[in-house]
Amino acid sequence: MGKWLQMRPASSVSSMASDAAAKSSGNPLLVLGKITSILDSFSLSKPVQSLSDIRESTRMPTSTVQRLVTNLVSQGFLDREEDSYRIGMRMAYWAAPATRGMEVVDILSPLLKTLRDTTGETACFFKSEQHYRVCVAMAETRHALRREMHLGKIAPLHAGSAGRVLLAWDPELMEAVLRDPLASITESTITTSEELAVAVKQTLRDGFAITVGEREDGASGLSAPVFDSAAGLVGAVTISGPTLRMPLETCQEWVEPLLTTAEHMTRLIGGRFPGES
Repeated sequence: MGKWLQMRPASSVSSMASDAAAKSSGNPLLVLGKITSILDSFSLSKPVQSLSDIRESTRMPTSTVQRLVTNLVSQGFLDREEDSYRIGMRMAYWAAPATRGMEVVDILSPLLKTLRDTTGETACFFKSEQHYRVCVAMAETRHALRREMHLGKIAPLHAGSAGRVLLAWDPELMEAVLRDPLASITESTITTSEELAVAVKQTLRDGFAITVGEREDGASGLSAPVFDSAAGLVGAVTISGPTLRMPLETCQEWVEPLLTTAEHMTRLIGGRFPGES
């Protein structure tokens, strides 16, 4: 037995020892942590995972992944799909009471705070209201220098990243906005229907929007869409702040945490992205 262990890579022996220790100690928190890591490996962009995908994501030993996944399938946490797995339908049954009776804003607010803490800048959630967008939830930056933003703040749809997103996934709203003149707010504001149409199509292709100085000089923003269970647009999650702290390069670096937050919001309210079954 000793020779066999000596032939194993040190990292493998360490992982086996750790797993054995968890079993022998019977510590449920260690097991729950591993189960959480497995479930966290699934997302709206990766709804189906193989055992190797799960192992790569969790960095747990193959034997541990196989054992835990088998148990998760037997208990309904995961459903098997040929040689792969997806989150079990039983989980949806358990999750339903979690948000029952809660307003969408209340559900999403904690994620806005997390996004604010990750970037250091103000995180907001906007919804469309007639031909405007309104801030319905926010987690304000702790920086002394900040953009003026408050709950209930109304802004035009044709200026800024949030408006761009709200228009991109709502063709009827886009048509309605284009019927009226596009007012110039700053030198960077789009004021022609042709330019706005091009910008909105680009947002639809990218899945997010970044704007600098369109609604307010010296201010930047980036936004992404959040969807409901029918793949309908719920609103736009936005990071905004002074361009001094948010130049284009920084905004581009924050696309990933923004999209991750939008995906988590969509999942939390039981939503799905357009085109998904």
